[in-house]
Amino acid sequence: MREINSTKKRYNILVLIFGTVVINYLDRTNISVAASAISQSLELSTVQMGSIFSVFGIAYAVLQIPGGIIVDKVRLRFLYALMLFLWSVATLFQGFVNSFKVLLGLRASIGVFEAPSYPANNAIVTKWFPETERASAIAIYTSGQFIGLAFLFPALTLIQDKVGWRGLLIISGVIGIIWAIVWYVFYRDPDQHKTVSDAELKLIKQGGGFSKEAKTHYDKERFSWGDFFEAFKYRKLWGIYLGQFCMGSMSIFFLTWFPTYLVEYRGFDFIKSGFLASIPFLAAFCGVLLAGFSSDFLIKNGKTPEFARKAPVLIGLLLSTLIIGANFTESTFLIILFLTIAFFGNGLASITWVFVSLIAPKRIIGLVGGVFNLIGGLSAVVVPFVIGVLVQEGDFSPALFFIGILTVIGFLSFLLVVGKVKRIQLEGNKDELNGIGA
Repeated sequence: MREINSTKKRYNILVLIFGTVVINYLDRTNISVAASAISQSLELSTVQMGSIFSVFGIAYAVLQIPGGIIVDKVRLRFLYALMLFLWSVATLFQGFVNSFKVLLGLRASIGVFEAPSYPANNAIVTKWFPETERASAIAIYTSGQFIGLAFLFPALTLIQDKVGWRGLLIISGVIGIIWAIVWYVFYRDPDQHKTVSDAELKLIKQGGGFSKEAKTHYDKERFSWGDFFEAFKYRKLWGIYLGQFCMGSMSIFFLTWFPTYLVEYRGFDFIKSGFLASIPFLAAFCGVLLAGFSSDFLIKNGKTPEFARKAPVLIGLLLSTLIIGANFTESTFLIILFLTIAFFGNGLASITWVFVSLIAPKRIIGLVGGVFNLIGGLSAVVVPFVIGVLVQEGDFSPALFFIGILTVIGFLSFLLVVGKVKRIQLEGNKDELNGIGA
């Protein structure tokens, strides 16, 4: 029997997601910290390193739609624990490689096993949180990638300095395996959680979260190709898809080439670069939390979803264009300042998953999340490889111009293409959102 007084178990679940995001990005980015040492040890070119960075994105992107479908059909307690275990084992095995091809294959496998993670994160928050708290919840778990890396970058550089790049990857894998066990022990869906109160379940349900009854109904729905094509029919969905690709391009730069940029192009000491690299990540952490809480505050104070949800994203993308300023200075202070402001803006723009939560039809929210992350994830395919080509002569300036241009395109997409922030209905003609022109 559930307790009568209201509980706040949804915040415990948010802590679990936050920790999982930190582990997720630990295993995505440890390769970037180790990149310079790996390229020397295995005698890899910048194009080969770009390929290693990109192959994760290829596998991750290709599996987004299947991953989103799986999220709609499989209990997330089991699915997430399995994903965590498998990608952590692949991370651990990277510490034993001696060839480019094996490393390429292991990076691809990490992309495969991580593919359903963000559709799963979004589905969990949609289950557990009312709409008035959702941007804040998304901001908190998204901040895990920034605050985690802000502290992880210096920590990872110190670990590598002590045990080498192989030891760094092995330790990363062990941490993930432990967290997989933690997830399986503590996570439950709202209707399966024994200590969540009826009052909290009522709050979640009335606020637009998914009730037990709604889940039972959707579990009876089988996947259909009609549902699949619904994820591609609407203009507003294409607006968030393209915007996510462009917004993600800057994140990918920081997650892949940024340490190399500091060490090899700007000539910073390896240990010093780890601490300098943490500054933009701390700024991005502040940006994403500011975006989430201010967005929910505006909603609670009567502002329209168009203003409350879009304003942080649009302001953030404009600030992100300042990354280009680093091309015009040799000052360490100004270089880090431009990069910090740009990544702070990227943090502001990083609540884009709220649009999936609020716009996607409930029956296919995992599928839409998969498409969203597929197209956004293509930035992890395109950007590292393009940068690898652009910097072959040792000049990073074209790469920063490239990132700046993409952020401008993302700004225009959210501003002009998305339209009203309102859930799409799949059945009947309930509102003007039904149709290709929505």
